[in-house]
Amino acid sequence: MDKHGHSKSRSALEANVVKTSLSTAFGTVLGTVALVGIHHRYRKQRSPDARLQDYLTGLNVQLLTLAPSLSLISPAAYLAQLKRLQYTYQQATSAYHHYDGLSLSRLSKDSMDLTTIHTTMLARPVSWVSGVSSMPKTNSLTSERCCGVVGIDADRQIVWQTTMPERVHDIVVQPAVNSINKANATTNLSRDVVVMGRRPSESFWVLDTATGQVQQAIKAGADRHFYGHACYSLDGGQLYVTENDTLTLDGKIGVYDANNHYQKIAEFDSYGIGPHELIIHPDSQTLIIANGGIKTEQASREELNLDTMHPSLVYLNRHNGVLLEQIVPEHKQMSIRHLAIHDDGTVMIGIQFQGEKHINVPLVLTHQRGDREFKPLIVPNNQWQRFHQYIASVAVDSKNNLLCVTTPIGGCAAIYDLTTRELIDDVRLLDCAGASLLSGSELSGSTMISDTELACQISANDDTYASAGRPGFIVSDGQGQLTTLSVNIRCADGAINAQPVGAIIIDSQLHKMAFDNHLQAL
Repeated sequence: MDKHGHSKSRSALEANVVKTSLSTAFGTVLGTVALVGIHHRYRKQRSPDARLQDYLTGLNVQLLTLAPSLSLISPAAYLAQLKRLQYTYQQATSAYHHYDGLSLSRLSKDSMDLTTIHTTMLARPVSWVSGVSSMPKTNSLTSERCCGVVGIDADRQIVWQTTMPERVHDIVVQPAVNSINKANATTNLSRDVVVMGRRPSESFWVLDTATGQVQQAIKAGADRHFYGHACYSLDGGQLYVTENDTLTLDGKIGVYDANNHYQKIAEFDSYGIGPHELIIHPDSQTLIIANGGIKTEQASREELNLDTMHPSLVYLNRHNGVLLEQIVPEHKQMSIRHLAIHDDGTVMIGIQFQGEKHINVPLVLTHQRGDREFKPLIVPNNQWQRFHQYIASVAVDSKNNLLCVTTPIGGCAAIYDLTTRELIDDVRLLDCAGASLLSGSELSGSTMISDTELACQISANDDTYASAGRPGFIVSDGQGQLTTLSVNIRCADGAINAQPVGAIIIDSQLHKMAFDNHLQAL
């Protein structure tokens, strides 16, 4: 193409950019005005001193985020920023439908203190949701800090943050399949995220994944409190919650109808004491429950029976609560606390050992239906003390057969190769706890993907690591870091099913908040 033709092409592209800019800006302004007006009216009903000026804080943060990118002359880069602005309009539309049909009586002060809940939202899609034990207040000019929940985008930036009346624990995201059944839902913007109070708690909350807005607060029934974890059925219609009978201290599983304002519709025995995390089996019919075996006094959180613990892993029929299988660990003080499930049905188990510090017991186990015993994973020289007897989270990558475990007390995160059952490596991360799958489709970078089929692009004689195709995990910690841990893939003869070997690649991003126990991907 000659110089004149190239100039015409460039002018056409610039004209298209300007046209797209004006269209997007117009839609964004209308949507944002509608969102702010509706949200401000809602806030004024609950907090008379609420001001429109409060929204300037969030706007200022967004402008500071966009400013460096807007200085780029590349039309492609500019259009990428416009894509974020278009999402603002989508969020505003979703929020309008949500608030237009919302029954404010469901959010009465009888169910929660709305003056303690505030949300600041920016315009980006959410990839992960995390609890936060300490973050700056966005509705105050003071430096007072509070606890809450945050939505995180693919670049590990905070999209929204919602203050909560107490510290939270587990974060449970509704499966996307159920969102198409909602009257106001046209996309996955309207999926629910359930936030459980910290064990033991009398509350859990239902938030909108796109905006962070609290939709409902659910209180525990009489003589019950929650044990910090929940899971959805695979169709998203039921929520299962670990609970405690405060009179007998027996473990219970509460069943809540997600399609009917999370009304409690049933209750099952957990067949143990102190049920903590529970997950749904890939068969969609079976609940898997980690009975920690510890009786906990509600007011003081004191552990009452460390000498007489009885932990177990339990499989229940999710429809009627019938006990299908129950397995106990080799040592009675191996409290079974945290779980993850492989696509092949293998359960990944994180242990918190309550015995003497010098006792060395395996802390990461696996189990499959029908096995009579747990199978421990392998650490060099069987030195499980490196994890300081405490596993906080387990996250599994079924495609690449990887497992990530964290320990805030030990101050490290580790990744296992589930094919060999051996430790790939561990990295030093102070106070790390939350762990979740790092999905390549959600990343803006080109060096981390979760599918090894894209990894092997080297010659048959090359024995180095592939530069692309690094599956991995994202880990949060109490120091404010969101750290990606990606694993090198060695490829032989361009093999698709290469196994992970070698070191973990670390990339940390710091935020002015302390992330809490759990982090969940959408």
